[in-house]
Parts: sequence; structure tokens; C-alpha cells
Amino acid sequence: MYLGKVMVVFGTRPEAIKMAPVVKELQKVTDITTVVTVTAQHREMLDQVLRLFEIKADYDLNLMETQQDLFSITTGALTGLKEVLEKEKPDLVIVHGDTTTTLAASLAAFYMRIPVAHVEAGLRTRNKYSPFPEEMNRTLTGRLTELHFAPTDTSRENLLAEATAEFKIWVTGNTVIDALLSTIKKDYQFGEEFAGIDMSRRLLLVTTHRRENWGERMREIYQALLELVEEFPDIAVVFPVHKNPIVRNVAEEMLSGKPRIHLLEPLDYEPFAHLMNAAYLIITDSGGLQEEAPALGKPVLVLRDTTERPEAVTAGTVKLVGTNRRRIYEETKKLLSDPREYDRMARAINPYGDGKAARRIVRELVSFLYVRIGAQG
Repeated sequence: MYLGKVMVVFGTRPEAIKMAPVVKELQKVTDITTVVTVTAQHREMLDQVLRLFEIKADYDLNLMETQQDLFSITTGALTGLKEVLEKEKPDLVIVHGDTTTTLAASLAAFYMRIPVAHVEAGLRTRNKYSPFPEEMNRTLTGRLTELHFAPTDTSRENLLAEATAEFKIWVTGNTVIDALLSTIKKDYQFGEEFAGIDMSRRLLLVTTHRRENWGERMREIYQALLELVEEFPDIAVVFPVHKNPIVRNVAEEMLSGKPRIHLLEPLDYEPFAHLMNAAYLIITDSGGLQEEAPALGKPVLVLRDTTERPEAVTAGTVKLVGTNRRRIYEETKKLLSDPREYDRMARAINPYGDGKAARRIVRELVSFLYVRIGAQG
């Protein structure tokens, strides 16, 4: 029985990583036509994930521009998706997480009365400006969504608190674990981009990119790194620097040329995943790394005051340290100096699933489409 057409929409590298397992699982279902549409809100970082997971986009809106802002991304995605939706007439649109692409795709589908399925639904901080604009992107998407695939029980409770019908929510685990476990290889060899890095040292993997950390907060973070490298001669900082010049200019000004601090170009997902696996600990303001690193037994210090992923904090795999230089220094020093504290975080149970989230999601999508056909027929 032909179940219909499903359009999967995403625009950034983190979305592509987390949607790849869903796309691959959908493509196994012969009774569903899967259409992949990318906005390319991020270009190069998106393309390498598509290559890694061997996914071909049926439509590419190619939205990325130099110095783009939220207005241009939102309007570009809305108008571009209108044309694609009118042509393909999907029975269901699947979006992920909290990007501007996610909100625009959900709104476009709503305007055309097409149901929306939201992967990684229900994450909340309850602070609409932290993270910005992600918190409102996912909250508004939740109001437009028909099928909510929550990664954890906490996310499910968040949705229920917003009066989302219980029968529209499924707890599936997080698809990023599916992607990560399928990528990590025991015999992986690091490439030339890691030349000059002594991989026998304790590696501190660092990433920063959040808008709310731009400016003085970012300088506080980087000053803490300088102090840590000076105090601990056995560590090295490995920092794949975001393409955004607001981040890059400050990072290069403060950290370039410093001993045992290695500023890299943004890494493809495969080497980045293996760098996580090789790292001693991770210091980041990213959301996704709070989910991935615990699956590899790596403690995570989060450079934020709030998180939409409190499960990891509760489990003990993640600690919020904010952006104060002294706090970052002290919390990192504790993990570098106290084996018991390190082991407590490294051995905590990862709350984000078993690597089978995509299967659970596709099973429910099939059921939804089957019931929808029956209701129409």
C-alpha cells in the first residue's frame, strides 16, 4: 500500500547530522516517497554531512549569504519552500530542532495545511532570549506540529505542560546518537589537519559560536583557556573555529600562535566525531555536543547559564559553567586535577538513548500515514 510522500527539510550541519538517520531509515520504506529539501542556511558545513551519509538533496535553496541575518534567512526559506511545497504536495513535512529553517518550514507547511512532524521536540529553557533565537524557534514550531518526537521524558513533560495532546508525543531518544555510533570507527586515522597536534596530551576540545556569547563573554572564555594552558603543561587545546568573523576575529586575536593552542578550520563531521572520542574533556556552548560527548564518556563544561538539555546536567555528564573566566578556569582545573571528579562525570549514564531513535520515529510516521490514508478513503 502506497502511504504517501514525506518531505524532510533542514538547513544546517547539526540538523543534517541528526536528520541523516531518519532520512536513511525512511528510504528503506518502499511505500513512502522521501523528498529531501535543504535551505543551506549553512553551506559548506552542510554539504560535507550530506556526502558522509550519502544523502542527495532533491531541492537546494542555497540561502547562505555573507553576513546574513535572521530576516533574510526566514524570508528566503519561506518563499523558497512555498515553491517546493506547491510542486511536490507532500503529505507530511519533517523538521528538526530549533533552527530558523525549522521555524520557516513549519510555518510554510502550516500555510498549506500540511501536517508537521518535529524531531527533537520539547526542548525548553523557558527563557526566550537564551539561547537566541533557538528557544522561540522550537517553541513556535511546537505550536505548529502534529507529531512530536521528544528525545527524553523531560522533553515530553515540557510539551505536556504546554497542553500538547499526549497522544501526539513519542519519546524516541535522540537521533544524534544514531549518527554518532554509526560514524565512530576503532581504526580511524586522523588526517593532515591534525598535523602538529600531540594527540598523546590531554586534549581539551573547545567550540564557541552562540550569539549570546559574542563580545566580552567570548574574551572571558578565551582568557580562561590561556590560563589553563599555562598552568597544565600536559594539556593541549584543540579549537575548530567557527566561520563567523565575529567569533573568528576574537579567537585569532587572543589565541593564535599560543603554545599548545591549535586553531583549526571547521572540521567535517567524521573527524570531529573522532576528535570528540580522543578528547579528555569538552568545553562548549553548543547544544548538540551536550548529547554526543556523554555517549563517548567525555565530561562536558557548557559555556552557558541555561540549557534546554537539563537531563545531562541531572545525570552528571554535563555542568553549566557560564562565561565567567574564573568559573571556567576553576571547573576545568577541577576535572584536570581530581580523578574522582573526572570519573564521576565520565562514567555517568548518557540520557539520550541507544542509537535506535530513527527506527522508532519512522515506525510512528508509517502509522500516521497509514491512518491518514484510511481517514481520507
